[in-house]
Amino acid sequence: MNQQTASWRALLLRPAAKPVLFALCLLPLAWLIYGAATDNLGANPAEALIRSCGDWTLRFLCLTLAVTPLRIRTRTPQLARFRRMLGLFVFFYASCHLLAYAWLDMGLDAQDIARDILKRPFILVGFSCWLLLWPLALTSVNRAVRWLGGRQWQALHRLVYLIAGLALLHFFWMRAGKNNFAEVWVYGAIIAALLLERVLRHFTPRPRLSVR
Repeated sequence: MNQQTASWRALLLRPAAKPVLFALCLLPLAWLIYGAATDNLGANPAEALIRSCGDWTLRFLCLTLAVTPLRIRTRTPQLARFRRMLGLFVFFYASCHLLAYAWLDMGLDAQDIARDILKRPFILVGFSCWLLLWPLALTSVNRAVRWLGGRQWQALHRLVYLIAGLALLHFFWMRAGKNNFAEVWVYGAIIAALLLERVLRHFTPRPRLSVR
């Protein structure tokens, strides 16, 4: 291990690393709030807020899925301590996305929201993603791991792969209305690569330790 790698790994273990990451994860929301306050979100601020929160949900989902492959490929186990926080920010930005839609598009009218969810499949898929994120967020604490048991906890948190597929479908349907698929293919390629990496890792035999 060279000096630069050792310094990087030591930096990831510092107590300040998590607060710094937390602040960085809040920057997109701060930028959106600033844009709304200064009227810099374009001709349709409501749509910009809704879509931007949705975009950041997808980005944080990709980051969360990338932690384990990066940890293994770079032999940096210290990265694992940030996966839970990134996963919670997926739920946070998904909730902001839903709240922005319910407030700015639907005026917080529960009946109209329910009818719209049932009427439009892409909104139903997005709402389903948000519901599926709830058990992952609620069981993100160490006490939940002890209560469920490690194997059951891991099985529950594999829902993230279903969520990723549904989130991509939601994004695809949303962009289909404007026939704009460029970003859809980018996110699709990233998520497909991350899922393929997991499949290959699952079926790759691990080296056995020799017993002498």
